[in-house]
Amino acid sequence: MRRYGLRLSLVLAGVAILAALPTLGLPPYYVSLFTQVFILGIAAAALDLLVGQTGVVSFAHASFFGVGAYTVAILCTRYNVSSYVITLLAAAAMATAVAALFGLVALRAEGVGFLIITLALNQIVWGLAYQWVAVTGGENGITGFFRPPIGPFAASNVNYYLYALAAMLVSVAVMWVISHSPFGLVLLGIRERPRRMRALGYNIWSYQYAAFLLAALFAGLAGGLFAYYNAFASPADLALPLSTQMLIMVILGGAGTLFGPLLGAAILIFLSNTFSSLTERWPTILGIVYVAIVMYAPEGLLGIAQKRLLPSLNTWLRLRQRREVSAAKQSESPGDAA
Repeated sequence: MRRYGLRLSLVLAGVAILAALPTLGLPPYYVSLFTQVFILGIAAAALDLLVGQTGVVSFAHASFFGVGAYTVAILCTRYNVSSYVITLLAAAAMATAVAALFGLVALRAEGVGFLIITLALNQIVWGLAYQWVAVTGGENGITGFFRPPIGPFAASNVNYYLYALAAMLVSVAVMWVISHSPFGLVLLGIRERPRRMRALGYNIWSYQYAAFLLAALFAGLAGGLFAYYNAFASPADLALPLSTQMLIMVILGGAGTLFGPLLGAAILIFLSNTFSSLTERWPTILGIVYVAIVMYAPEGLLGIAQKRLLPSLNTWLRLRQRREVSAAKQSESPGDAA
């Protein structure tokens, strides 16, 4: 119980710091970067529902992200919809609908076959966005829309930073509840012992399909938020490199940790922006960093913290508690003797 209380305290402290950063004079450049982290962190955490929770690796995640972005862009430019609730719900719904079709095809295969099918499906959606100029604008994308006011507040970069932070917190909280529910425990069982779960009567395909839809729903939501952030939607929002980046975020932070992909998103975004301003060879440097982390920390950075740092911290807390109890007993003993 003390361990969970410590984790909750750390999370709340981190949220308070993030919410206060803009008021503490955080430069606009870093406000922009953190906003990207919050949005892409939602998509990466959603992918972790598949990779870490279910044991299914998908390369179609960017297609759901991009469908959400295009949904928001089309609703804003062609139908003059200016409600965050309507556009973001529509983005999540459209991404889930696309995933419903993709899942029927992709989940017929396993392992490498599933990877290849999801990669091909992602490329099909990218090709449609690139060639269907009448709807998507082709390689020029869709522009001409702006962020509407956030309730009574103006749609400034700082306010949208806070809005994206709130969206990330709510999304991750919902995913945490899902991952710790009986449904989430079944997904873990399927990842670890699929044959045993099948023998116990669980329909593995149905659970994997449901997890696939949930991951797409949150990816579509993140894509809609990203469209508002950029005031732009383009084929790059559903290109294969973005799927790869999201998978790297999951691996860097720690698959199966849910919060690890948020850390992975922060590392990838800040490192890529830092190195790209220093050298043209920045992809090579990032590649070396990723390889080093995968080789020496296969469980991810948050996985290392959970396995090594938190046990040490818990041990220190128990020793401190024992010392406080023994000191209290020693201070009471003279009075009792009297």
